[in-house]
Amino acid sequence: MKPLKPIENFIKRQTVSLPIMAVMFPVLYLGAEIGLIASGAVAAGTYIASNSTLKQVQLSSDSKNFGMTRSEYKNVRMQIKEGKEKIKQLQGNYYKVRSISSFKQLMDMTKIANKIIMVVQQNPRKFYLAEPFFYSHLDSAIELTEKYTLLVGQPVKDTEMRITLQDTREMLLSLNKVMEQDLKRVLSSDIERLRMELDYAQLAVNQHNDQKLLVQPEPEHEGDVEDDRETIKSK
Repeated sequence: MKPLKPIENFIKRQTVSLPIMAVMFPVLYLGAEIGLIASGAVAAGTYIASNSTLKQVQLSSDSKNFGMTRSEYKNVRMQIKEGKEKIKQLQGNYYKVRSISSFKQLMDMTKIANKIIMVVQQNPRKFYLAEPFFYSHLDSAIELTEKYTLLVGQPVKDTEMRITLQDTREMLLSLNKVMEQDLKRVLSSDIERLRMELDYAQLAVNQHNDQKLLVQPEPEHEGDVEDDRETIKSK
C-alpha cells in the first residue's frame, strides 16, 4: 500500500500523453494534410483524452490499493487539498498576532494540522479517524484565529474587548488540545503496531538469551589430540 503521490502520478501521465501528442501532430500535418491549426487541435485533443484516461485508471488503481471506492478516494483527496489550503490560511496569521505566546500557539496548531494531513495522505483510510478535524476543528481554528487577529490589531481596547481576547486565547488553547487528540487518534493504529513489533522483538531476544544459557560447551580432556589416527601411525 503506497501513500498518495499526486506529483508522481502527474509525471507518469505526462510521460505517456506528451509523446503521443508529439507523434500525432506531424502525422496529421504531414500525412493527413489537414492543415496546421486542425492538426494542432486534434493533437491537443489526443493529449487531453490520453491524460484524462490515464488519470481515471490511476484513480481506480489507487482506490483499489487502499480498499476504497472511487468516490471515497476522490473525497479524501479533495479534503486533503482543501486542508492544505486552510493550513496556509492559518500560516498567514503568523505575523498578525502581537505576543510570543500567541505566535507559538499558532505555530503548534499549524504543526499538528500538517502532521494530520501528512498521515492521512500516506494512508487515506485514516481520514475516517480524522473527520472532525477536516469538517470542523480546522475551520474553527481558522475562524477563531482570524477574529483574534482582527481584534488584537485594533488601537483601542476597552475592558469588554480585552475579556473577549482572553476568552478567544483560551478557546484556541482548548482547540489546540482537541487537535492533538485528533492526531493521536490517526496515529493510534501505528502506535499499536509498533508496540506489537517491539514485543515480538523482545520475545525473540529473550528466547535467544535462554538458548545461550542452555547450551554449555563440553570440557576438553587433557591429552586429547585432533586426530587419533595420526598418533597411531607414528608408533
